[in-house]
Amino acid sequence: MGDSRAYAVYPAGRIEQLTHDHSLVKRLEELGHLNKEEAANFPHRNVLIRALGQGETLEIDVFTVPFPRNGYLMLCSDGLWGVVTDQEILRSISNAPTLQRACQNMVDAANTAGGPDNITVVLAQMIG
Repeated sequence: MGDSRAYAVYPAGRIEQLTHDHSLVKRLEELGHLNKEEAANFPHRNVLIRALGQGETLEIDVFTVPFPRNGYLMLCSDGLWGVVTDQEILRSISNAPTLQRACQNMVDAANTAGGPDNITVVLAQMIG
């Protein structure tokens, strides 16, 4: 919903975006009106076309994916994915002794990058 995202983080150093952004800029990109560079600099890139609280009905995307073997699921807001690179995310996770520390490392990285928006991140790891 909106522009918060879910990612699969694999131990081999790969991150895969699982969700689809519901933003104006993403829609314009999909329609071919903007390329990646134009989308990154689009003045209204924070405008959402579908978000919690926008109307009486709520249309959500529901899907199932396998949990990344020996990896993580990560939920985060655009305050993180908009300013922290995949490599910084992987480094934050691999250098942390706990998931809580990994999340704090990512929040710190986003703040160091300017912290232009709210920063939320949750990591989940399957045990066993």
